Amino acid sequence: MTMVTSQRRIFIRDMRLLVSIGIYDFELAKPQAVVINVELLLADPDRAHGDSITNVLNYDLIHDGIAELAASRHFNLQETLVEGILDLCLAQPQVVEARVSTEKPDVYKDCRVGYEAVRRRATG
Repeated sequence: MTMVTSQRRIFIRDMRLLVSIGIYDFELAKPQAVVINVELLLADPDRAHGDSITNVLNYDLIHDGIAELAASRHFNLQETLVEGILDLCLAQPQVVEARVSTEKPDVYKDCRVGYEAVRRRATG
């Protein structure tokens, strides 16, 4: 008998928001574009999804939560915003691991700068 394993992931790619973020005067003057990427590793389901949204993680919760968090305050650091998004994602019981990155595409003309962190739910 062959054992089959699988992994399930939800992702949000290239979510672009205007965020009050940064420590420099030009960043404090007005919100700036931030690109957010999220990848969530999900636990094995308790039951088959049955083509019903009630049996899966609704990514609207993550998308809308990120938008609300990003608009909620000023962030000095991308690290702080990423940690807040990780908290939001791991508050969902189905999420085992979350990978979150942010990028500020307009700070430099020749590159994008960003931060990424991965957090895994503790077992036991």
